[in-house]
Amino acid sequence: MRIVYFGSGEFAVPTLRALANTAHDVVAVITQPSRPSGRGRKLTPTPTAEWGAKLELPVIEAQNVNDPELVNRIRGLAARLGVVVAFGQKLGRELITSMRCGCVNVHASLLPKYRGAAPINWAILNGELKTGVTVFRLTDRIDAGEILVQRQTMICEDETAGELHDRLARIGPDAIKAALEMFEQDDEPRGYEQDATEVSVAPKLTKESGLLDFRYPATVLVRQVRAMSPWPGARGLFCSASGSHREEVTFVGVRAVERPGEVVNRAPGTLTDLYEVVTGQGTLELHVVKPAGGRAMAWQDFVNGRHVQPEDRFETISAS
Repeated sequence: MRIVYFGSGEFAVPTLRALANTAHDVVAVITQPSRPSGRGRKLTPTPTAEWGAKLELPVIEAQNVNDPELVNRIRGLAARLGVVVAFGQKLGRELITSMRCGCVNVHASLLPKYRGAAPINWAILNGELKTGVTVFRLTDRIDAGEILVQRQTMICEDETAGELHDRLARIGPDAIKAALEMFEQDDEPRGYEQDATEVSVAPKLTKESGLLDFRYPATVLVRQVRAMSPWPGARGLFCSASGSHREEVTFVGVRAVERPGEVVNRAPGTLTDLYEVVTGQGTLELHVVKPAGGRAMAWQDFVNGRHVQPEDRFETISAS
């Protein structure tokens, strides 16, 4: 089967690699343009572009994937199907229909739950026990097309968004393989419509998404720490009781501690001892933190280096 592959991010790489090792013919890899990165601001191709080149596939960087000239070029490839994974641009109808069977998309949630840009983060943030990947037909509406294939997996108790992202990316190839088998039998394989009553959205994260509010329960804050790793990071402002030291800190490894019946008469954010922070319900046990501009370190090392004392505290950082 002749396939045009649309992908940019790391999530798209395992599926591209898997397709390149099948009998299917990936006739082009369409990706976002190279962008400046690093201290030297060197132009860097997307992870998908890098792998496309390694696999010796034709790579096309698209500033606007719906540009008529590019659409005509893709139409000329006579592809049977487009496969879209973490691409980053919306495909218009002219482009979708330029391929004989249209396009399918691999999405990192069990649709119709968590349509949008950050499904992995929001699944963790909301305390979901399971998630997965969905292969669906691409339509004009975002993440709303007919479902062809789903693969489920449980979310591990301490799993971060970054870890779950990588695991779901490795599940993607199996899901797309099953979808392609459907197209080998029929140009119009039947899936099923999404249940509109079950729709939820997963909007794009911002830097403010990681600001911790210690009035929330410890269990909620733990989920926020996991959901915001690696970006934007769950952050609070460390403040010494004397007022002499204030420092932004990213929480990396934490645990919720609940002691039924215990009453803590201290304000949320206060250190009860050297290792636990008062929250709206329970305490947050600190294991690993990352000072602004520094590397991740054991909380004990932070305690020793900053001479942390009980009654020092964490404050919520004001949104800019």
